[in-house]
Amino acid sequence: MYSYKPLERKLKEVGLTKSALAAKLGISSRTIAKISKGEKIANNVLVRIADFLRCRPSDLVKEVCDNHILQILREEKEAKISGGLYHELQVRMTYNSNHIEGSRLTEDQTRLIFETRTIDVGDGIPVDDIIGTSNHFRAIDYVIDKALEPLSEDIIKRLHLLLKQGTKDSSLEWFAVGDYKKRANTVGGRETCKPSEVPEAMAKLVAGYNSKSDITIDDIIEFHADFEHIHPFQDGNGRVGRLIALKECLRFNVVPFIIEDSKKAFYYRGLANWDRETGWLKDTCLDGQDTFKRLLHILGIPE
Repeated sequence: MYSYKPLERKLKEVGLTKSALAAKLGISSRTIAKISKGEKIANNVLVRIADFLRCRPSDLVKEVCDNHILQILREEKEAKISGGLYHELQVRMTYNSNHIEGSRLTEDQTRLIFETRTIDVGDGIPVDDIIGTSNHFRAIDYVIDKALEPLSEDIIKRLHLLLKQGTKDSSLEWFAVGDYKKRANTVGGRETCKPSEVPEAMAKLVAGYNSKSDITIDDIIEFHADFEHIHPFQDGNGRVGRLIALKECLRFNVVPFIIEDSKKAFYYRGLANWDRETGWLKDTCLDGQDTFKRLLHILGIPE
């Protein structure tokens, strides 16, 4: 159900079976099967097949990873499959993450934007809410594409750029879209890292995290809390932080978590009290992981 093969798709387009292709080119059926499984074959053979099918060799192969959740997300994203895990992740994570930060769009409106690229906004919906929703969809795509790469400051800054481009904030020179903040800010009345100290703090945080082996969900939650305490960007830190957590869960084959807007108070309490009590934030994130597991169950996908 969730196996979307580029070669099979191309053969269907030209009306050929795998056995017919093998016979026409004098290639063994075993070689064709390897392509279907994403296994490597001799480059000259792949070029011959691509030339025959009038496509690029890269159109016939795909990266196959051990994380079946990431594999499903990538296949459904590429194939533009509706109603699956990719579709629901986009809608549910975007709605909840944006709503936590004050967006007035409903889940139904968020779904409409994703599915039809249109919106019945009603009265008083800020334009930035609509732009931010569309931007968040692109940011999730970026996370899926970059999931297996080591976490870097460049990836983190790129996420901020994707989220904030085209918004009112991006017209403000001092706002530094896609870069660390230039002005001091607070969160919940609490002072955050000073702008002059952010580059060093972020470099230390990312290096320390990447030096760990056998990353677990606890490590990802800890990184998230430390990131939010640094608060490196002028705005958008919560959304960037949750996207980083999604990326790292996919990278290390951990079931991701979606923090629902209804759990916002518990989530903020957990962040605010992290230095004194780590359990509150961990419990909220694990609850968000249960939310994701329920989605997998609904879609018939094993954890």
